[in-house]
Amino acid sequence: MQTPTAQIAEKIAFLPDSPGIYLWKDAKAEVIYVGKAVSLKNRIKSYLSSAPKDPKTEQLVKHIADLDFIITNSEAEAFLLEATLIKRHQPKYNILLKDDKQYPYVKVTLNEDFPRVFVTRDIIKDGSRYFGPYTDVKSLRRTLRNFEWLFPIRDCKRKIPIGKVVFSKACINYQLGKCSAPASARSRRGSIC
Repeated sequence: MQTPTAQIAEKIAFLPDSPGIYLWKDAKAEVIYVGKAVSLKNRIKSYLSSAPKDPKTEQLVKHIADLDFIITNSEAEAFLLEATLIKRHQPKYNILLKDDKQYPYVKVTLNEDFPRVFVTRDIIKDGSRYFGPYTDVKSLRRTLRNFEWLFPIRDCKRKIPIGKVVFSKACINYQLGKCSAPASARSRRGSIC
């Protein structure tokens, strides 16, 4: 069994049997691993047990000097918080989730004259606003489809030149009332495609 430091031993006594995330830190107080757990108490104790571990975990345990944890309301909340903290800290022992391509986000293109709203897995620093990450892409897409009926915002990829009248045919979303067709001749009145 790995002998915990005095700091870790003190914190183990307060670990709840609740979902949450934990952050292992090294001697320099840098986050070296972020994990999630259904039961923080059981998960943390498993690292310090004498049970056989894979080589990566063995190396991690050798460098552990401190522990922080955050209690969450649910396993899903812990899942999202884990992804966010991995992206923020880029821990050495987390292999997955270091890029922004794992979970879907909602992108609002604020850098366009006629903004679009759509789902993406790529975060690009282009002046757009991103919301997420989300764990259930089907529910996310269903929500955005319902949103289109309430607020007619364009979702097409057409390039719309500003200051010029565009004489293209309005898209089917305009005919359905889901878009105000800015890419068509109606754009003179400020409508959207």
